[in-house]
Amino acid sequence: MTLVVRLLTAALLMQTATGRNNRPLPDPEPFFEAVRANLARSQEEQNRFAYKERRTELDLNPFGRLGTGETRVIAVTPVEGGKAVTRQLIERDGKPVADSPPSRREVRRTERGKTVVDDVANMLDVKIDRRDSLNSRDAIVVTFKPKRDATPRTREGRLARSFAGEIWIDEQGREVVRVDATAIDDLSFGYGVLGRVNKGATVTVRRQAMDGDLWLPTSIRFNGEGRALLYLRKLTINFSIDWFDYRKVL
Repeated sequence: MTLVVRLLTAALLMQTATGRNNRPLPDPEPFFEAVRANLARSQEEQNRFAYKERRTELDLNPFGRLGTGETRVIAVTPVEGGKAVTRQLIERDGKPVADSPPSRREVRRTERGKTVVDDVANMLDVKIDRRDSLNSRDAIVVTFKPKRDATPRTREGRLARSFAGEIWIDEQGREVVRVDATAIDDLSFGYGVLGRVNKGATVTVRRQAMDGDLWLPTSIRFNGEGRALLYLRKLTINFSIDWFDYRKVL
C-alpha cells in the first residue's frame, strides 16, 4: 500500500509540474520592463543598507603580472543620508583587522543606476526561452546575446556586449535571481596594454530577496584564462565578491 501511495503522489506531482510548465510564458515587453525597473530600484536602494563585502583582490602591476591576491572583508555603511558610504577593512585573509581607518566614497545617484541598467539592456538581444524551477519557485529563463550594431554609453555596457548566456528571473517578483554568462570575445584590461582574458571566460551572478520585495546581489564570480602581454605569461583568474549581512539603516 505504501508503494502505491508513493506512486500516486509522484504521478500527481508530475501532472502538477507539467500543467505549470504548459502555462503561457509572459508577454516579453511588460515583463522585461518590470525587470529593468526592479534592477534600477535595487541599485538605488542598496545605498540604504549597511553590509559586508568579501572580495578576492586581483594583483596587477606594471610588469604584466596578474594573479589572485589577498581576501579582504570590508564593512560598508551609508552616511550623509545615503549620499556617500564609508568602507572599512575589518578582516584580511581570515584574520580580524583592528583600527583600520574608514575611507569615504561618493555614491552615484539614481540617474546613473538607471543609465547603466538601460545601457546594458540596450546592448543585449534577449528572448524568453522557457519556464523552470529555481529555489522551489517558478523562474523564467531568458537567453541573451550581444547586439553587434549597438553603441554602449557606459563601461558596463561595453562589457555586456562581450557576453552571452542565460538569466533566471523570479516569475512572481520579476527579479533577476541568477545570471550565467560566457565571454564570446577576448577581453582586454589595462587599456589593452597589460593583458587579455580569453574568450570563454565565465561570469556568474546571484541575487536574493533581502527586505520584503527588495532583491540585492549576493555574489559574483569571474573565471578565465588569458595572457599578460608585456611578458607573454599565462594568466589564470579566479575573482570573487560576496555581499552579506545586509542591514537597513536609512
